Amino acid sequence: MATNHLEFERDIVEIQGQIDKLLDLADRKGIDVSDEITVLHQKLEDLKERTYQNLRPMEQVQVARHPRRPYTLDYIQRVFTDWVELHGDRQYRNDEAVVGGWARLDGRSVMLIGQQKGRDMKENLQRNFGMPHPEGYRKALRLMRQAEKFGRPVVTLIDTPGAYPGLGAEERGQGEAIAMNLREMARLRVPLVSVVLGEGMSGGALGIGLTDRIIMLEHAIYSVISPEGCAAILWRSAEHKDKAAEALKLTSANLAALGVCDEIVPEPAGGAHTDWDTTAHNLQEALGRNLDELAELDVETLRSNRWAKFDALGSWREV
Repeated sequence: MATNHLEFERDIVEIQGQIDKLLDLADRKGIDVSDEITVLHQKLEDLKERTYQNLRPMEQVQVARHPRRPYTLDYIQRVFTDWVELHGDRQYRNDEAVVGGWARLDGRSVMLIGQQKGRDMKENLQRNFGMPHPEGYRKALRLMRQAEKFGRPVVTLIDTPGAYPGLGAEERGQGEAIAMNLREMARLRVPLVSVVLGEGMSGGALGIGLTDRIIMLEHAIYSVISPEGCAAILWRSAEHKDKAAEALKLTSANLAALGVCDEIVPEPAGGAHTDWDTTAHNLQEALGRNLDELAELDVETLRSNRWAKFDALGSWREV
């Protein structure tokens, strides 16, 4: 169990602590506690199941931001092989909030692009807390065009609190870089699949997210703005973040119902941060299946389906 735990995980942590104490006692004194451990393990799994099946939207946000949740490079290590990272946008510099390069998924060559957060302060400064600069989006587009040149599919892994809003980023064309990616992804002639791993916030997520299939991990979130930002605008206080999270419909279940998300990848009971390998296995299966389905389509069908998908979002009718 991760040492960093959320408020609603208090009972889960307490039972895990009891298990750890019993195991320590058995190790030190040579006592057989297998029956007690079995009972506690069952109680723990049942509690995880109940807790994570009934999360409120703001609690889902907390899970998506969990400091022990696996990030892009963790999935690259577990899901893909033959990873070769490529650097730079050929205009300004290499943005380390965006990683990209060639990899294989079950033997299939793919261009892999993802947003990367850091685990500690040093790495977060290096990765800019997962907030890309414009050169990160330009690097992503350069790699997408390279994939198109060689006829290979593109997989993007989304996990960002948003594009970096600093003065330097704006001076170097943050908005233009994201807009250019949207235009070019809409007409790319190869299959595109995106996965929301944790946070998918605003244009920062959409800049690598205009794809044929949008997959979300079960406890990931995808929204035009964070609940705190929404609450600050609408209610003039971030204290109303719970109300904002409910209104934004940002959970995977909400977005699947609205037609934004095409598939939800199940996470283990307790969230992806409790079992990286099982989550990675589930993601690998979903990616392989979606790429197989897209590979059967000719280029013009692929692109027309992509345009129709995004054209249909936000449709409404009067009753």
